[in-house]
Amino acid sequence: MRIASVGTAFPEHRYPQEVITEALRERMQDKLEIPAIMNRLHRNCGVDFRHIMFPLDTLGTRSGFGANNDLWIKGAVELGQKAIQNALDQAGLTPSDISAIFFTSVTGIACPSIDARLANRMGFPKDLKRIPIFGLGCVAGAAGIARTADYVRAYPKQYAILLSVELCSLTWQEDDYSTANLVACGLFGDGAAAVVLAGEETPIAQRPTSVENPCPRIVDTRSTLYPDTEHLMGWQIDESGFNIILSADVPQLVSTQLRSDVEGFLADNNMSMGQICSYIMHSGGPKVLKAMESSLNLPPNALAASWNSLRQRGNLSSASVLTVLQDFLLNRPGSPGCYSMMGAMGPAFCSELLLLQW
Repeated sequence: MRIASVGTAFPEHRYPQEVITEALRERMQDKLEIPAIMNRLHRNCGVDFRHIMFPLDTLGTRSGFGANNDLWIKGAVELGQKAIQNALDQAGLTPSDISAIFFTSVTGIACPSIDARLANRMGFPKDLKRIPIFGLGCVAGAAGIARTADYVRAYPKQYAILLSVELCSLTWQEDDYSTANLVACGLFGDGAAAVVLAGEETPIAQRPTSVENPCPRIVDTRSTLYPDTEHLMGWQIDESGFNIILSADVPQLVSTQLRSDVEGFLADNNMSMGQICSYIMHSGGPKVLKAMESSLNLPPNALAASWNSLRQRGNLSSASVLTVLQDFLLNRPGSPGCYSMMGAMGPAFCSELLLLQW
């Protein structure tokens, strides 16, 4: 099983962080006891720019779950098509070559699902298998690749696609003045990413890999669910839409759990951390990335791609780790034969790890 390509797509509206903060503060300043709190929280998010689905001058013109979800459907179809087409073009494939599509998002809902709408629009085969996934949140980029890998392991002559679309800006709650919401509207952005996976008997998987043609092999995957941590992250859903649940205890959980998870996973593959040449990790935020660096005792700049994704786009929930993966494929491929650890954590609370070999 190999990762053949990653394609991304982003909304046309891209703003510096301070411009977004100013627009949100103007909307909320009469309701916030201390408007400076938003400035401080947003500065500490480690974000320089973000893409959002709507122009900032439309803030406050939509209300309610239905109106925002309609925009999510429209944006998910638009960005999803672009991301898939970019991934297919890079792999030298067409929609007719794809046998299954996995779709993940945690920022909207649709029935028929987004994958069905794209199948009709893009000309995927009539016997396409569709697997929409909801509820995994930030972990879904890594978990989605793992589940797509399970599919091509079972069908080694086939290609499958994972699509992630997250339009986090459509979940911002203007009347929620909690610290969690103020952090969320300074941290999360919008974007889409698609990953093509090739079964081991496909022509792509049979080609020799090189730095010029990197197609890392998925060696193994590992899912871990931490008991009694449901309260740390997720949504409270009501008529206004998705209301963020985001505990300050998340970085501490990362600090205490990640290293043992990685070491145990590697031990089951007769490996140690000294054999890992790079880490492809979800851009959860500065505190989460620092907790990862500390827990894994990583050298300086080991998570440079993750930090760069955070600065340039914000946290894209499930799509973030996929943009980091794209950066590695395009700019930081490993030497043939070396290993990378890919990972993300998210609601439940849980983690997903993938062992890749270049």
